[in-house]
Amino acid sequence: MDTILGPLYTAVSWIIVQFHKLYSLAFDEDSGWAWGLSIVSLVIVIRIALIPLFVKQIKATRNMQAIQPKMKAIQERYKNDRQRQSEEMMKLYKETGTNPLSSCLPILAQSPFFLALYQVLNKIANNQPVGVMDAGLVDSARNASIFGAPIAARFMDSAEKVEALHATLTDVRVVTVIMILLMSASQFYTQRQLMTKNVDLTVKTPFMQQQKMLMYVFPIIFAVFGINFPVGVLVYWLTTNVWTLGQQMYIIKRNPTPGSLAYKQRQEKLRAKGKLKEDPAEVEAKKAVEAARANRQQPKRMTKAQRQAAAAQAEADAKAKKAAGQKTSLSKEASEDSPSARPGQQSKKKPGQRKGSQRPKHPSKK
Repeated sequence: MDTILGPLYTAVSWIIVQFHKLYSLAFDEDSGWAWGLSIVSLVIVIRIALIPLFVKQIKATRNMQAIQPKMKAIQERYKNDRQRQSEEMMKLYKETGTNPLSSCLPILAQSPFFLALYQVLNKIANNQPVGVMDAGLVDSARNASIFGAPIAARFMDSAEKVEALHATLTDVRVVTVIMILLMSASQFYTQRQLMTKNVDLTVKTPFMQQQKMLMYVFPIIFAVFGINFPVGVLVYWLTTNVWTLGQQMYIIKRNPTPGSLAYKQRQEKLRAKGKLKEDPAEVEAKKAVEAARANRQQPKRMTKAQRQAAAAQAEADAKAKKAAGQKTSLSKEASEDSPSARPGQQSKKKPGQRKGSQRPKHPSKK
């Protein structure tokens, strides 16, 4: 491991030492502020260098969201043919210019620096020179503390090891627990912000379920592994989480995913400022909807006595209406049964006269 990451040990330790010289002008060179701010500055340098990869990650995440319905259709169509399913997936990635691994690029690119910093702090804790840090710098960094917790101390360290760093186990554990909680909370909020504001919730896909699961899994992973991280590594990881959160907020505000909540909010702001051109027909339709909503009268609230009186009045009206209907029906039946109302019975027939026949008229004799 030391042979492979040796150049990174040198790079990481050199960056820390340079920032340490800068901050020593304002703080004591053996203080936790000088060494802690050096680690924070290391994070900023690395994250600035990773901005192009972060932009690729955003684009890849959007493309993955956009092609999820097509991916689901391919899975359903070739669910019994894994080879054909993989071929169609690769074809879809090529046609849309999507790289599934691009969403992991910032984490993968940052991992070697994270491991290098972990090993550098581990060697500092063991009082071993590393990279460009000689014995004097190692001893200074080893004894530097942040809020009473040495940079090289861990939550799981024994009381004897912590005392050797001129600190107490209580201080170390309180500081590490607070930092682990902040680290997990920032990771959770970052993922939640992505899911609630920058995802089109109208399209339900397996990708969304996966992102939702990661929103809860990542903070737990950070909490479990955080107890084995030195305080300096916790400073590094908390800083990178805060950077990611701020960077994501900026991207979501400036260039949100179409169809997401952030996109709709941005469209409303642009519309209010008159910077958004819309179809006149769509504008008229929205105005008609708003006018209808404004003219709609809301039902007035009534007291219990008023509601009871209204119910009794409605019941009385229903009974009166029913009684009036029955009376009208009876009078109609009576009028139909009267002789004057029956056709063909207005005049009585004479005996012997056939229905519909008349006596022939005899011609008069001339």
